[in-house]
Amino acid sequence: MRFSVIVIMLLALAGCGGPRAVLGLPVAASSGAEPKAIVPIFVATTRAPSGNLSLPFSAERSKKLNFAKLDIGIPQNHVAGNVEKSGRVPDPKQHFSARTFQPIDQRQEFVRQLNVALARRAPENREIFIFVHGYNNNFADSVFRNAQIIYDYNIKSVSLHYAWPSGAAIPLYVFDRDSALVGRRGLAETIEIAAQTNAKRIILVGHSMGAYVVTEALRDLALRGRTSTLKRLGGVVLAGPDIDVDVFQSQLEDIGDIPRPFTIVVSRRDRALGISRRLAGGHPRVGSGADIEMLQDKEIAVIDVSDVDGGTHSVFATSQTLMDVVNNDALMRNVLREEGAPAGQTMLADGASVIEGAARLVIFLPSRLLGGMAQAAAGQ
Repeated sequence: MRFSVIVIMLLALAGCGGPRAVLGLPVAASSGAEPKAIVPIFVATTRAPSGNLSLPFSAERSKKLNFAKLDIGIPQNHVAGNVEKSGRVPDPKQHFSARTFQPIDQRQEFVRQLNVALARRAPENREIFIFVHGYNNNFADSVFRNAQIIYDYNIKSVSLHYAWPSGAAIPLYVFDRDSALVGRRGLAETIEIAAQTNAKRIILVGHSMGAYVVTEALRDLALRGRTSTLKRLGGVVLAGPDIDVDVFQSQLEDIGDIPRPFTIVVSRRDRALGISRRLAGGHPRVGSGADIEMLQDKEIAVIDVSDVDGGTHSVFATSQTLMDVVNNDALMRNVLREEGAPAGQTMLADGASVIEGAARLVIFLPSRLLGGMAQAAAGQ
């Protein structure tokens, strides 16, 4: 009976619904269907190679980092925020699909190809965007979500996907938690690789349990004295982080001087994190916004999306409101890059900021910035 209750809870916690995605490789030569757009994705993964092109990396844990590059097709019927997928051979007109898959054997060759991709960007876009997926993802699920974010948010950076060995099964929450810890060193190595490139900036984004992989990787780098690598990070974003608040504070103590800007997306309506809290014996999760004041004191910006497009666990990737703000309004970019409070932004009495044109989106700025703004206002 107890096991059944846990499975039901995990069903609600699942990171992806619908069919389990497959890449759709090899592409049939006779297929005349073409996708709407192609998104190149570089991959570093601690998943073990499977030998199966449809899912070239399995849920098994690899002792070494593996590399690849894929071209992901965005389907012609794509709706912003969705990942249209199929558990069978995907139709490029209707489903996300891989158009090419190139294994890369050597770390040096991986760095070289990243540099080639960076050189093809405009100077202002020569940055690397590292995305780390969450719980219950197979390889296709996670790489498709990465491509969707790149496409819908119109991100011009070179995309580097870090895939840790999630079990991709609803009852395997504990397995995934353990795999997140196993995967931290692989992400730390991936960040070090990105730091060896010619990128002007490295942006690191982790979702849900992937945020736990991110903080553990940052902790690993800090404890091993990789200060120069940490300084190459131009921003960290944790979206709906499934991390115990006390664990997070301990991680921050070990990391020390955190990369800046450091931003966390929270939601009080995140049911998945509510279930995670119950599974953890009632301990609050960072992503539920349990202690925003503490995060501000740690020099972390907090974006509260509780009232934005349902405030769900994946709202950061699916919200049209967030896409409109990032794509069409410089206010969000200014806040994330700590350039101060832009004109037209309304400061609330509790120290929060509301972005004009997206009044349900609330931003809590770090205490350091709020203090600086207060001094500037007093001097006027």
